Amino acid sequence: MSQPKENVMRESRDVIRQITVAASATFALIGAFVGSGAAGGTPIQDAAGGALSADATVIAPAGSAFGIWSVIYLGLIAYAVWQMLPKQSSTELHRRVGYWVAASLVLNAAWILSIQYGLLALSVPVIILLLIVLIQAYLITVNLPAAGAIDAIVTDGTIGLYLGWVCVATAANITAWLNAIGFTGFGIHEDVWGVAIIFVAGAVGIALAARGRAHFAPSLSLSWGLAWVAVGRLTGDLISQPTAVAAIVAVAAVLTSAAVFAIARLRAEQAAR
Repeated sequence: MSQPKENVMRESRDVIRQITVAASATFALIGAFVGSGAAGGTPIQDAAGGALSADATVIAPAGSAFGIWSVIYLGLIAYAVWQMLPKQSSTELHRRVGYWVAASLVLNAAWILSIQYGLLALSVPVIILLLIVLIQAYLITVNLPAAGAIDAIVTDGTIGLYLGWVCVATAANITAWLNAIGFTGFGIHEDVWGVAIIFVAGAVGIALAARGRAHFAPSLSLSWGLAWVAVGRLTGDLISQPTAVAAIVAVAAVLTSAAVFAIARLRAEQAAR
């Protein structure tokens, strides 16, 4: 007995989405390979005249912070494979989040290419758009429960880590661009700007923790980035103790808020039983 036409069309759309995500992941990995300098490209920290180097601005993370990309890319590869599995293909979560993940992967590669070609000004709207896309993907994972522990780790965890890190990267990217075009901060000392930007990043981290409640991944990666900002400002060529202290305080605030909201959700669930 043949399947209803509607089911066939839905299955076809699922396959197209799955292939799109897998192709986007491949494109992003190629971009990452080029961005690492391994394929003849210039490492990101050296590209665009060194605008994104560890000592370019007061909120630039120390170089070791970028090791988190290995974890994020591993998660994205796992997601690309996971969403191809028959049991995952037709779930509402993957139907709604798949194209957002694909868009983030394309934007990620586009950002790397813009930096490789020295187009720092272009990289700003690209990374802002990437941030918006990841926020949308994250909200979908918050509103639609994962189908088990593996789905939670591969889907929710990967998107959350990706989002938290891009929050830090967006702030660093915008600051680097402003510095590159000669913005003097209206005469305000760079330490003050550093503290202010860290404050905003911390507030975003707390907001993500409040919205996600038990979704720890954004808090972990955002805190990772801020912690390495602190390391960079205490040990690098560009020392800024006020910015470092602000980053340490922000890390504590973000992680504490994530724990508090998770406990509150757990208690609420227990009370509802």
